Amino acid sequence: MDFDALRDFQLVATHGGLGKASRASGRSKATLSRRLADFEDALGVRLFERGARSLELTATGRALLSQTIGPMREIEEAMAAARDGLTAPKGRLRVAAPLLFSQVALGKLAARFRGLYPEVEIEVISEDRLTDLVEEHFDVAIRINPREDGNLVGRCFAKDRLILAAAPTIQIPEKRAGKHLPVPAVVMPSHQAGDIWSVGEGQISYDPQPVLRLSSLLSIRDAVVAGAGVAMLPQSIIGDQLEKRELVSWGIAGKETQLWAMHTSRRLQTPKVKAFVEFISSQYDNGWFVI
Repeated sequence: MDFDALRDFQLVATHGGLGKASRASGRSKATLSRRLADFEDALGVRLFERGARSLELTATGRALLSQTIGPMREIEEAMAAARDGLTAPKGRLRVAAPLLFSQVALGKLAARFRGLYPEVEIEVISEDRLTDLVEEHFDVAIRINPREDGNLVGRCFAKDRLILAAAPTIQIPEKRAGKHLPVPAVVMPSHQAGDIWSVGEGQISYDPQPVLRLSSLLSIRDAVVAGAGVAMLPQSIIGDQLEKRELVSWGIAGKETQLWAMHTSRRLQTPKVKAFVEFISSQYDNGWFVI
């Protein structure tokens, strides 16, 4: 495999054309064009469709880019570490994380990590969606109850659980056999009519009647403290309110929630990724996510 040719292909593909790739690399468009043509000849496939003024990746080219750019970056980092004798974490660390975890925990964690490893530059992208670590060039993703994925490995670093909570002024409805108990509820916009909340070992079921729809769990917590209704909330963000009796628990829902730090490869795990995963795991020695 000609790694230099693969780098040239990735350079042109990620910059969207020969002109931008030429300006970014300081190499002539003619040289890059010739290198791409030689690479296609060596592979026996067409990687770009060539127009009068543009280059467009073919389906084969898109597949090659998505499958090689992440591993190529890891190989280059591993080779640089071996060449320079580097064992200390350094360089940019891109982390994808859910919005709530970023809001309540990741700022403090990132600052502590930087204190230990000042040569690491941390970039956090906070979104409630499933990111593609390879295509989007992330080193680590924080995921909640991740599904099994043969391309990813990781470690569970903390647990959380959902609690049905309300202000003390809201009365728990009397239990009725075989009935879902209607309650005024503060919910996310994604809440669907007919969704039922079940809690406790006896699986008491409540029928939430939305009175507020809020897109932030922190906003939902504040509304519930103010007496707007009941809500299903992570224990991690209401621990203080439960302790102060600003909220009371109506029961625990379902199984524990697990938080995982995921990365693309154990085999080529870079020092910065290894250090971050070990660090974040060390922050929750008792296993529970507490802010």
